[in-house]
Amino acid sequence: MQQPSASVPAPLDGPAVDVSDAHELLLGYLEWYREALLRKLAGLPDEQLRTPVEPLGWSPLGLVQHLGWVERRWLRWGFGAEDVIAYPPGGDAEEWTVPSGTPTAQILAAYQAEVAAAQPLTLQAALSDTARLGGRFKTPDQAPSLGRILFHLLQEYARHLGHLDIARELIDGETGE
Repeated sequence: MQQPSASVPAPLDGPAVDVSDAHELLLGYLEWYREALLRKLAGLPDEQLRTPVEPLGWSPLGLVQHLGWVERRWLRWGFGAEDVIAYPPGGDAEEWTVPSGTPTAQILAAYQAEVAAAQPLTLQAALSDTARLGGRFKTPDQAPSLGRILFHLLQEYARHLGHLDIARELIDGETGE
């Protein structure tokens, strides 16, 4: 029988190991993924942040911009029913493409502003609270709970951060965690 290596068990990422409250766990992991997004960009010069990675067709900064829109659509427009623009006028192409004259700092600040705007909505609500009507969801039977929305966001971040790991490896050989 093979003995486990000295590194087993691997430490858990995300919230502390003693956190068991579902609300705290979901928000803790969402925050971990948000921070992981920025960690995975660290060390890339501006040109590599902005250049689409082939064969993927999007840039790392384009992914950040997309996730800012995702945050807005699911939390502010979706859960909070805020009156915000939910999609860029140019659709998916514009959502993933960073205009050449837009500074990197502006894209990062816009993403962080979406996260900051969403945090009070998620902290003040119970997981069982349903999305307000009038934004993304028009009828009660369409409106998911906050727990369902947070779970969706976690899978969205997990998937896209995996994509970013691939992009980063193609760009400079860095591998993900």
